[in-house]
Amino acid sequence: MIRVTSTLSFMKFSRPEARSWRCPPAPTEVRDFHAQLPDYAPTPLTALPALAAELEIGRLFVKDESSRLGLPAFKALGASWAVHRVLQHHTGPVTLTTATDGNHGRAVARMARLRGRRAHVFVPNTVPAQAIEAIRAENAEVTVVDGTYDDAVARAAEADGILVQDMGWPGYEEIPAWIVEGYGTLCHEIDEQLDAEPDLVVIPVGVGSFAQAVITHYRSRDSRTRLLSVEPDSAACVLESLKAGERKTIPTGDTIMAGLNCGTPSATAWPYLSNGLDAAVSISEAECAQAMQDLHAQNVHSGPCGAAPLAGLRAIRSEFGELATVVLISTEGRP
Repeated sequence: MIRVTSTLSFMKFSRPEARSWRCPPAPTEVRDFHAQLPDYAPTPLTALPALAAELEIGRLFVKDESSRLGLPAFKALGASWAVHRVLQHHTGPVTLTTATDGNHGRAVARMARLRGRRAHVFVPNTVPAQAIEAIRAENAEVTVVDGTYDDAVARAAEADGILVQDMGWPGYEEIPAWIVEGYGTLCHEIDEQLDAEPDLVVIPVGVGSFAQAVITHYRSRDSRTRLLSVEPDSAACVLESLKAGERKTIPTGDTIMAGLNCGTPSATAWPYLSNGLDAAVSISEAECAQAMQDLHAQNVHSGPCGAAPLAGLRAIRSEFGELATVVLISTEGRP
């Protein structure tokens, strides 16, 4: 049974039967690949006792991705594995192309540079100048597209080179799947850092590829863990698709959660999102800003996308009853 509820401040969706859905497990060799990288180390799982008390949760943790393989976001996990797999199939001089709201493009550009390849990154014109300069600092060519993230994806797909995109569509599925596989290392780290399975994991969502990785981790086995996705209310493409029962494209507006400013869920992620999420919620700019401030006060320096899970948990906390252990995934550090 699906439940959809709206209030003045947020929209939410729930699917009580999600924990009974099953999918195939991710390949096991990805974690070993990451462990061999020179800069690899597990990111911290930090306890937040004051916020746990506020939310009446036994234990609240944040998986802090503010420093991952030398970059300020988790995206390097997916980009490193996908670039590795691409270059197993394409030797010689190649250009890696991608579209981004910031962190994914920088990660692809970094991995291309480390492997001695060129990168061409397309960004929508809403991406902050400092994010564009960070991509250029990786020796990547950057093209600013007069349009949305979806427009940038379309331009990148048409460009000369090999597209390394974290969004899939019919006919473009293999490389997005490799990116999702790369993200799974984060979930294995959480398993090792906790003494018991969490009751709830809260995931920020853009096109849904990272959520696909988390869903795969928990829904490929018997697990009591519930999964909540969080999006900006100005770009809630996954939530609107869940409500409609099919993948939808929606108009998006400006948001401080730039990495979540996406108008269309990934086609390859959609079966996982539509079957494996227990709940979804959208949040306002003010709710996100407050969450970011509160995390900073606990010495967790999340950026807006990374703080979104705390805001989403606050918005929908009453839906979950008693919670012994909750994990928030903070996907990026402070800009």
